[in-house]
Amino acid sequence: MTKPDETSKIKSLKYAVSLAAYLLIVWGFYRFLFQLPENVEEIVIKPIIWLIPVLYLLRKERAGLESIGVTLKNIFPAVYFALGLGVFFVIEALFINYIKYGGSFNFGANIGSLPILTSFGLSFATAFSEELTFRGYILSRFWNALKNPWHAIIVTSLLWALVHVPITFFVWKLDLTSAITYLFLTFIFGLGSSFVYTKTKNVFSSILLHVLWQWPIILFR
Repeated sequence: MTKPDETSKIKSLKYAVSLAAYLLIVWGFYRFLFQLPENVEEIVIKPIIWLIPVLYLLRKERAGLESIGVTLKNIFPAVYFALGLGVFFVIEALFINYIKYGGSFNFGANIGSLPILTSFGLSFATAFSEELTFRGYILSRFWNALKNPWHAIIVTSLLWALVHVPITFFVWKLDLTSAITYLFLTFIFGLGSSFVYTKTKNVFSSILLHVLWQWPIILFR
């Protein structure tokens, strides 16, 4: 007979797998069919598609926001971990930008037309939706079920990279080599973000790291 606690873990794992599959399909089709202004996508569309299912699943589990890392516990270690690993991602992106533009830096190539503060705010909005969903919910449920944090980290990071396939081809229209490079960097970020989450159990570490990663990634595009 399955113990009640084990039954709850199995249910949560099923919910996490279902949420990942839902995002792969629904978000993938959205990217294929639509391309609205970035501020509309990140402030309105993404929270609806990404966060509402998370809130629904939390209600089904009768779990609180703390179960997805929304807490003030370990807030200072969360900031330290994010800043420390964020430096690595910045150096990585600078190196790639230098190589891409033939031995010189081009920091303005893909910043876009939005004011820098608006772009920075959108980065936080993106990080909030994506990290609450992937690290807060999906990773924590895989971790709880699989016991081994690194098994959960690797599986979640692979799913994270897969979710970014549609934007790579349908929105940015990258060539195959650039797409593979970008998806590999996305997977590496997934490992880093998941790692700081497992160390702090605070999703704000992942949100801050996401912002520190997202801006250098703009330089790669």
